[in-house]
Amino acid sequence: MTTLIDDQRTHASATSHAQYFYFYMALSCVAVAFLGFAPTYFVPMAAGKFPPMPVVHFHGLLFFAWTLYFAFQSWLAASGQVVRHRTTGMIGVSLATAMVISGFLVAVSAMKRSAEIGMRDEGIAFVIVPLSGMLFFAVVFTLAIGYVRQKEIHKRLMLLASISLLDAAVARWFLTFLAPPGPAGPPPVPVTIPPAFVAYLLLVAAIVYDWRTNGRPHPVYVYGGIALIAVKLLNWPISTTAAWHSLAGGILAMAQ
Repeated sequence: MTTLIDDQRTHASATSHAQYFYFYMALSCVAVAFLGFAPTYFVPMAAGKFPPMPVVHFHGLLFFAWTLYFAFQSWLAASGQVVRHRTTGMIGVSLATAMVISGFLVAVSAMKRSAEIGMRDEGIAFVIVPLSGMLFFAVVFTLAIGYVRQKEIHKRLMLLASISLLDAAVARWFLTFLAPPGPAGPPPVPVTIPPAFVAYLLLVAAIVYDWRTNGRPHPVYVYGGIALIAVKLLNWPISTTAAWHSLAGGILAMAQ
Protein backbone atom coordinates (compact mmCIF):
# COMPACT_ATOMS: atom_id res chain seq x y z
CA MET A 1 0.00 0.00 0.00
CA THR A 2 2.81 2.39 0.94
CA THR A 3 4.54 1.68 -2.36
CA LEU A 4 1.31 2.39 -4.26
CA ILE A 5 0.84 5.70 -2.46
CA ASP A 6 4.46 6.66 -3.12
CA ASP A 7 4.03 5.81 -6.82
CA GLN A 8 0.88 7.90 -7.00
CA ARG A 9 2.64 10.84 -5.35
CA THR A 10 5.59 10.52 -7.73
CA HIS A 11 3.22 10.41 -10.73
CA ALA A 12 1.29 13.44 -9.45
CA SER A 13 4.52 15.37 -8.93
CA ALA A 14 5.74 14.51 -12.43
CA THR A 15 2.38 15.50 -13.91
CA SER A 16 2.44 18.82 -12.07
CA HIS A 17 5.98 19.52 -13.26
CA ALA A 18 5.01 18.67 -16.84
CA GLN A 19 2.03 21.02 -16.68
CA TYR A 20 4.20 23.92 -15.53
CA PHE A 21 7.17 23.23 -17.80
CA TYR A 22 5.87 25.54 -20.53
CA PHE A 23 5.13 28.23 -17.96
CA TYR A 24 8.75 28.06 -16.79
CA MET A 25 9.92 28.23 -20.40
CA ALA A 26 7.70 31.27 -20.96
CA LEU A 27 9.23 32.95 -17.90
CA SER A 28 12.65 32.23 -19.39
CA CYS A 29 11.57 34.03 -22.56
CA VAL A 30 10.50 37.03 -20.47
CA ALA A 31 13.86 37.07 -18.69
CA VAL A 32 15.88 36.82 -21.91
CA ALA A 33 13.85 39.60 -23.55
CA PHE A 34 14.15 41.95 -20.59
CA LEU A 35 17.81 41.33 -19.81
CA GLY A 36 18.71 41.40 -23.49
CA PHE A 37 17.21 44.80 -24.16
CA ALA A 38 18.11 46.28 -20.75
CA PRO A 39 21.52 47.76 -21.72
CA THR A 40 20.39 49.29 -25.03
CA TYR A 41 16.73 50.13 -24.41
CA PHE A 42 15.25 49.82 -20.91
CA VAL A 43 18.14 51.41 -19.00
CA PRO A 44 18.70 54.31 -21.48
CA MET A 45 14.95 54.91 -21.61
CA ALA A 46 14.72 55.05 -17.81
CA ALA A 47 17.60 57.54 -17.81
CA GLY A 48 15.92 59.67 -20.47
CA LYS A 49 18.76 59.03 -22.93
CA PHE A 50 16.85 57.04 -25.54
CA PRO A 51 15.78 59.18 -28.53
CA PRO A 52 12.03 59.82 -28.82
CA MET A 53 11.15 57.46 -31.67
CA PRO A 54 7.43 56.58 -31.37
CA VAL A 55 7.55 53.68 -33.84
CA VAL A 56 10.45 52.06 -31.95
CA HIS A 57 8.78 52.55 -28.54
CA PHE A 58 5.52 51.08 -29.83
CA HIS A 59 7.44 48.19 -31.36
CA GLY A 60 9.26 47.51 -28.09
CA LEU A 61 6.02 47.70 -26.10
CA LEU A 62 4.31 45.18 -28.36
CA PHE A 63 7.14 42.66 -28.36
CA PHE A 64 7.75 42.77 -24.62
CA ALA A 65 3.99 42.58 -24.05
CA TRP A 66 4.04 39.37 -26.09
CA THR A 67 6.46 37.68 -23.68
CA LEU A 68 4.26 38.67 -20.72
CA TYR A 69 1.14 37.53 -22.54
CA PHE A 70 2.77 34.21 -23.43
CA ALA A 71 3.73 33.68 -19.79
CA PHE A 72 0.20 34.51 -18.64
CA GLN A 73 -1.37 32.14 -21.18
CA SER A 74 1.05 29.39 -20.20
CA TRP A 75 0.13 29.85 -16.56
CA LEU A 76 -3.59 29.67 -17.34
CA ALA A 77 -3.10 26.41 -19.24
CA ALA A 78 -0.87 24.93 -16.54
CA SER A 79 -3.30 25.82 -13.76
CA GLY A 80 -6.21 24.20 -15.57
CA GLN A 81 -8.00 27.40 -16.60
CA VAL A 82 -8.45 26.19 -20.17
CA VAL A 83 -11.66 28.11 -20.90
CA ARG A 84 -10.08 31.39 -19.84
CA HIS A 85 -6.95 30.50 -21.79
CA ARG A 86 -9.01 30.10 -24.97
CA THR A 87 -11.03 33.25 -24.29
CA THR A 88 -7.95 35.43 -23.91
CA GLY A 89 -6.42 33.75 -26.96
CA MET A 90 -8.11 36.32 -29.19
CA ILE A 91 -5.90 38.95 -27.56
CA GLY A 92 -2.91 36.98 -28.80
CA VAL A 93 -4.19 37.03 -32.37
CA SER A 94 -4.53 40.82 -32.27
CA LEU A 95 -1.18 41.25 -30.53
CA ALA A 96 0.67 38.98 -32.98
CA THR A 97 -0.87 40.80 -35.95
CA ALA A 98 0.22 44.16 -34.54
CA MET A 99 3.70 42.77 -33.91
CA VAL A 100 4.15 41.64 -37.49
CA ILE A 101 2.99 45.01 -38.84
CA SER A 102 5.19 46.87 -36.35
CA GLY A 103 8.17 44.66 -37.13
CA PHE A 104 7.84 45.42 -40.82
CA LEU A 105 7.57 49.17 -40.21
CA VAL A 106 10.57 49.27 -37.88
CA ALA A 107 12.64 47.22 -40.33
CA VAL A 108 11.81 49.60 -43.19
CA SER A 109 12.49 52.60 -40.94
CA ALA A 110 15.94 51.21 -40.09
CA MET A 111 16.62 50.63 -43.78
CA LYS A 112 15.73 54.25 -44.50
CA ARG A 113 18.07 55.51 -41.75
CA SER A 114 20.89 53.40 -43.21
CA ALA A 115 20.30 54.93 -46.63
CA GLU A 116 20.35 58.43 -45.13
CA ILE A 117 23.86 57.91 -43.71
CA GLY A 118 25.22 56.51 -46.95
CA MET A 119 24.86 52.79 -46.11
CA ARG A 120 22.02 51.92 -48.46
CA ASP A 121 23.38 48.54 -49.57
CA GLU A 122 24.22 47.52 -46.01
CA GLY A 123 20.74 48.46 -44.84
CA ILE A 124 19.11 46.53 -47.68
CA ALA A 125 21.22 43.47 -46.88
CA PHE A 126 20.51 43.59 -43.14
CA VAL A 127 16.74 44.08 -43.43
CA ILE A 128 16.40 40.41 -44.39
CA VAL A 129 17.11 39.56 -40.74
CA PRO A 130 14.04 41.23 -39.16
CA LEU A 131 11.77 40.56 -42.14
CA SER A 132 12.56 36.84 -42.27
CA GLY A 133 12.15 36.70 -38.49
CA MET A 134 8.71 38.27 -38.72
CA LEU A 135 7.71 35.91 -41.50
CA PHE A 136 8.81 32.87 -39.48
CA PHE A 137 6.94 34.08 -36.40
CA ALA A 138 3.79 34.78 -38.43
CA VAL A 139 3.81 31.34 -40.06
CA VAL A 140 4.43 29.43 -36.82
CA PHE A 141 1.85 31.49 -34.90
CA THR A 142 -0.72 30.86 -37.63
CA LEU A 143 -0.03 27.13 -37.42
CA ALA A 144 -0.41 27.29 -33.63
CA ILE A 145 -3.86 28.85 -34.04
CA GLY A 146 -4.76 26.19 -36.58
CA TYR A 147 -3.82 23.47 -34.08
CA VAL A 148 -5.42 25.18 -31.08
CA ARG A 149 -7.46 22.07 -30.21
CA GLN A 150 -4.42 19.78 -30.33
CA LYS A 151 -2.67 21.05 -27.23
CA GLU A 152 0.55 19.05 -27.59
CA ILE A 153 1.17 20.62 -30.99
CA HIS A 154 -0.28 24.03 -30.10
CA LYS A 155 1.86 24.67 -27.03
CA ARG A 156 5.05 23.61 -28.79
CA LEU A 157 4.33 25.85 -31.76
CA MET A 158 3.69 28.78 -29.43
CA LEU A 159 6.98 28.15 -27.64
CA LEU A 160 8.80 27.88 -30.97
CA ALA A 161 7.28 31.17 -32.14
CA SER A 162 8.31 32.93 -28.93
CA ILE A 163 11.87 31.57 -28.99
CA SER A 164 12.25 32.71 -32.60
CA LEU A 165 11.89 36.33 -31.42
CA LEU A 166 14.68 36.22 -28.84
CA ASP A 167 17.72 36.44 -31.12
CA ALA A 168 17.39 40.23 -31.25
CA ALA A 169 17.52 40.43 -27.45
CA VAL A 170 20.61 38.23 -27.19
CA ALA A 171 22.26 40.16 -30.03
CA ARG A 172 22.10 43.35 -27.93
CA TRP A 173 24.47 41.77 -25.42
CA PHE A 174 26.84 40.70 -28.18
CA LEU A 175 26.83 44.23 -29.64
CA THR A 176 27.19 45.90 -26.24
CA PHE A 177 29.87 43.76 -24.62
CA LEU A 178 31.60 41.79 -27.39
CA ALA A 179 31.51 43.83 -30.58
CA PRO A 180 34.40 46.25 -31.13
CA PRO A 181 33.49 49.91 -31.72
CA GLY A 182 32.61 50.50 -35.34
CA PRO A 183 30.84 52.90 -37.67
CA ALA A 184 27.17 53.69 -37.27
CA GLY A 185 24.79 51.60 -39.28
CA PRO A 186 23.54 48.02 -39.50
CA PRO A 187 25.93 45.20 -38.63
CA PRO A 188 26.87 42.58 -41.22
CA VAL A 189 24.30 39.81 -41.55
CA PRO A 190 26.70 37.00 -40.46
CA VAL A 191 27.13 38.50 -36.98
CA THR A 192 23.44 37.86 -36.26
CA ILE A 193 23.96 34.08 -36.42
CA PRO A 194 25.86 33.43 -33.13
CA PRO A 195 23.35 35.36 -30.93
CA ALA A 196 20.51 33.47 -32.58
CA PHE A 197 22.09 30.13 -31.73
CA VAL A 198 22.48 31.23 -28.12
CA ALA A 199 18.77 32.09 -28.01
CA TYR A 200 17.93 28.73 -29.56
CA LEU A 201 19.41 26.98 -26.51
CA LEU A 202 15.92 27.35 -25.03
CA LEU A 203 14.66 25.18 -27.87
CA VAL A 204 17.39 22.66 -27.07
CA ALA A 205 16.13 22.62 -23.46
CA ALA A 206 12.61 21.88 -24.68
CA ILE A 207 13.88 19.09 -26.93
CA VAL A 208 15.84 17.52 -24.07
CA TYR A 209 12.78 17.72 -21.84
CA ASP A 210 10.67 15.97 -24.50
CA TRP A 211 13.35 13.33 -24.93
CA ARG A 212 13.44 12.60 -21.21
CA THR A 213 9.67 12.56 -20.69
CA ASN A 214 8.42 11.09 -23.98
CA GLY A 215 11.43 9.19 -25.24
CA ARG A 216 11.82 11.36 -28.36
CA PRO A 217 11.59 15.01 -29.42
CA HIS A 218 8.23 16.13 -30.76
CA PRO A 219 8.02 16.62 -34.57
CA VAL A 220 7.24 20.30 -34.00
CA TYR A 221 10.67 20.76 -32.50
CA VAL A 222 12.39 18.62 -35.14
CA TYR A 223 10.90 20.19 -38.24
CA GLY A 224 10.33 23.60 -36.69
CA GLY A 225 13.86 23.72 -35.35
CA ILE A 226 15.32 22.75 -38.71
CA ALA A 227 13.25 25.47 -40.39
CA LEU A 228 14.28 28.05 -37.79
CA ILE A 229 17.99 27.29 -38.22
CA ALA A 230 17.67 27.16 -42.02
CA VAL A 231 16.04 30.59 -42.13
CA LYS A 232 18.78 32.07 -39.97
CA LEU A 233 21.63 30.52 -41.97
CA LEU A 234 20.11 31.33 -45.37
CA ASN A 235 19.78 35.01 -44.47
CA TRP A 236 23.48 35.47 -45.17
CA PRO A 237 23.76 34.19 -48.77
CA ILE A 238 20.32 35.52 -49.79
CA SER A 239 21.13 39.00 -48.46
CA THR A 240 23.97 39.29 -50.99
CA THR A 241 21.94 38.39 -54.08
CA ALA A 242 20.79 40.84 -56.72
CA ALA A 243 17.25 39.51 -56.38
CA TRP A 244 17.10 40.43 -52.69
CA HIS A 245 18.59 43.86 -53.26
CA SER A 246 16.05 44.47 -56.01
CA LEU A 247 13.14 43.40 -53.79
CA ALA A 248 14.22 45.23 -50.64
CA GLY A 249 15.38 48.21 -52.69
CA GLY A 250 11.88 48.45 -54.17
CA ILE A 251 10.38 48.48 -50.66
CA LEU A 252 12.86 51.22 -49.68
CA ALA A 253 11.96 53.28 -52.76
CA MET A 254 8.25 53.09 -51.91
CA ALA A 255 8.95 54.11 -48.30
CA GLN A 256 10.96 57.21 -49.21
